[in-house]
This record gives sequence, structure tokens and C-alpha cells, in this order.
Amino acid sequence: MNKLDRRSLGIKAEDRACAFLIAQGFDILKRNYRYKRGEIDVIASDQQVMVFVEVKYRSNLSYGNPEDFVSENQKRLVIEVADNFLHSINWEKNIRFDIIAIDSGGGLEHFIDAFY
Repeated sequence: MNKLDRRSLGIKAEDRACAFLIAQGFDILKRNYRYKRGEIDVIASDQQVMVFVEVKYRSNLSYGNPEDFVSENQKRLVIEVADNFLHSINWEKNIRFDIIAIDSGGGLEHFIDAFY
């Protein structure tokens, strides 16, 4: 699979994750928010909590579940990017870091407070 096809699958997975979050009552504030070398796939809020979401998609589960592919380095970068975002908007309420794992069979699993 080429890079363009992978990016297209990633966008579709993020679209699905956003639709799921909206159905749960969240507002989508940003997608693909970048700071320095890091990126957060989705930033959502329900007015009480700011949620930074890493979306992971896997077309083949032979090598593991999607949520298992969030590395410690990636978590560190997401936290750094989140810190930048929070300071830019002066957010002083609760935050959390979630993972939404999506597989090619249509499965979606939401891991609330997955890391920090």
C-alpha cells in the first residue's frame, strides 16, 4: 500500500472517530493539530474536559491491536503538543488522553484516559 492510500485510510479513520465523539456529546475543536515535531489527531471538548485523541487504524490484526501501536515516544510528543495547545487557549479545566482504535472489520474501541 502506498503512502497516499495509507493517508486516505487514516483520514477515514479520523472521520469515524470524530463522528463517534460527536455522538458522545463532544465538540471537535481541532484535527491534526501540530506543534514542532508532534501532532494530535483530534482535540475534542465537552466544556468540562479537553480530550486529546490518538486515532489508530489497523487493516490487519495479525501483528497486534491498533491501540498497541502508540509508542512511548508518541505519547510524549502528544503530551508536549497538548501542553502547547492548552497554554494557547488558557484552559484550566480537566484534560485527558484517549485512544480510539479502529480495525478494518469495522470495530471501534474507545480507551478513555489511556495515558499520561
